[in-house]
Amino acid sequence: MFTVVITTYNRLDLLKRAIQTSLDQTVAGEVLVVDDCSQDGTAAYCEALMATETRFRYLRNDTNRGHSRSVNRGIEAAQGDWIKLLDDDDYLAPHCLAQMEKAIALCPTAVICSCQAAQVNDQEIELSRTPVTGPGVIFTIPQRDIHYGMLMDVVPFGTPVQVAFRRDAFIETHGWDSHLDTNFDDIDSWMKLAEHGDALFINQCLTYRTVWPGGYNHRLALGDRLATHLTLKQHIYDRIPPHHRHHCPPFPHIAQYLKLHWSLAALKQRKMALALQLADGALFSLRAWQLLWQIRYWRRNLTQPIPHVEKRALKPLPTAAIG
Repeated sequence: MFTVVITTYNRLDLLKRAIQTSLDQTVAGEVLVVDDCSQDGTAAYCEALMATETRFRYLRNDTNRGHSRSVNRGIEAAQGDWIKLLDDDDYLAPHCLAQMEKAIALCPTAVICSCQAAQVNDQEIELSRTPVTGPGVIFTIPQRDIHYGMLMDVVPFGTPVQVAFRRDAFIETHGWDSHLDTNFDDIDSWMKLAEHGDALFINQCLTYRTVWPGGYNHRLALGDRLATHLTLKQHIYDRIPPHHRHHCPPFPHIAQYLKLHWSLAALKQRKMALALQLADGALFSLRAWQLLWQIRYWRRNLTQPIPHVEKRALKPLPTAAIG
């Protein structure tokens, strides 16, 4: 059984949609809201719903504890074997949990499952869609290849709205790191989960992510984003298994590639001085430019074979009427 864990803070109107699409799934599951001490009527609404809907549960933080701690609290209290995370401004297609259940049945060794997501605006108009990432409707990547693929940015689990995972594996990882709150905390979690089993990917759009101008992570300083990204990549690099070591770039080259990546992000914001500061010598590294080109090429061609990362197609899922 799935538990949909929804974290929320002062967005009752949006939360109602997230709850309803979770309760309206074609397979029954638990829906658990963790309220980070909202002051907008969320408590009254959820308590009233809990009195009439047996599949719905509500937890309220006494103080504002942040997103990561709220995620952890919800998963600790969940009763489902698998967790589907959902932010209050995102929502699910009706067949999301059903399609994920069918995929998981094809690969019992999986601990993490990702799908396509549509990016929508506040009017629910689709703006874009995450790309198809591999062969067939559903495919697996074995645990032995996941960390190398994450290091090279070719295993795109995506944002929490795309991802579900096995609860027992998550508990083994000790949860989301609150020191990374909204700054790669999800990727850090996927990295740790990948130590416990295989990965599943579904090339169907099963979820919807609302895109807001000036979202929180976009307000973080690019220098801080780079510093955290470097630390995260080092942690991934440390998990690379021996059979990948002979073709894995040395970490200093990975670091220079990341500096180029964030330097170009600064250039897009027309911050020339910051771009030069973030590059920190990487502009003159031929290997860094080669990695940047190679990784961007691979990411544009994720349906094609990626060197040293096995993507194995499984039996296609039945066609479902989803957006």
